[in-house]
Amino acid sequence: MKISVLGCGRWGSFIAWYLTRLGNEVVSWGPEGDPSYEVLKETGRNEYVSLHPKTVLTCDLERAVCTAEVIVISISSQGLRGFMQRIMQYPVSDKVFVLCMKGLETGTGKRLSEILVESGVSPDKIAVWVGPGHIQSFVQGVPNCMVIDSENEGLKVKLVDAFKSDLIRFYYGNDLIGTEIGAAAKNVMGIAAGVLDVVCVPLKGPLMSRGAREVARLIKAMGGNELSAYGLAHLGDYETTLFSRYSHNRMYGEMLAKGERFAKLAEGVATSEAMKLLGEKYGVELPITEAVYTVCYGKGDDAARCKEEIGKLFKRSTKAELCE
Repeated sequence: MKISVLGCGRWGSFIAWYLTRLGNEVVSWGPEGDPSYEVLKETGRNEYVSLHPKTVLTCDLERAVCTAEVIVISISSQGLRGFMQRIMQYPVSDKVFVLCMKGLETGTGKRLSEILVESGVSPDKIAVWVGPGHIQSFVQGVPNCMVIDSENEGLKVKLVDAFKSDLIRFYYGNDLIGTEIGAAAKNVMGIAAGVLDVVCVPLKGPLMSRGAREVARLIKAMGGNELSAYGLAHLGDYETTLFSRYSHNRMYGEMLAKGERFAKLAEGVATSEAMKLLGEKYGVELPITEAVYTVCYGKGDDAARCKEEIGKLFKRSTKAELCE
């Protein structure tokens, strides 16, 4: 397949490496002047992967878009709408779009596939690729499982069959709403886990249970299948997000609870804002999400605010465990 991967950060560069490894003709695109692109251009590698010799690296967006059958997008979720305005200037009606990114749009709470549809892409040309796994483990040959979901059953099957390997076992998703919300929300729980690594480690067990239940309620209210919260996109990704030293979101929460700042992208910060908006819109109580939103966006001493929010969660009224 002729595939262009738009975005050459850590996930984008890995995806290009992985798909080339499978025998596809891959173009890796990054904006000229962007540090991620310039490092690959100058050295042929970054801190995660070495550029595969057969991968074509370019900063020419028109070339990347127009020569591809499949366009994989892996950028910061908050930049997707503006990026799609650039992409839609080219003839893309016959292109398949695969979103290998996790997040929700702040201000609207829109899922990323919804942004593509609103940009003019047909729903039956859109798929999402999410699930557990860290690049550092994949490149060492450590396998994991991921999921591809789409409203188009045929497209879903085609992509899973084309992308599966001894390194990644794919599953077919069957709930696009739940897959996208679950994948985005796990990063919010990752920030909470990082805070607990400093404030109270034993509470990470309850976080996993109550976090998944909270997300399940939201998915159901939005018209998805609440069981999706317990699949690979959300609960199945907890080990890599809530415990791994490679998790950006967990590290963000840990450093925040120590009164320090994490310099790299943590998608869970913006997602907490978007999820808070969705909770209000659909009338769903999201106490953990709201606590994460407060610790990320609140004023004053960060470490003190983290401890305060954990305390507030403990003071909430008693709930029935399996029902609320």
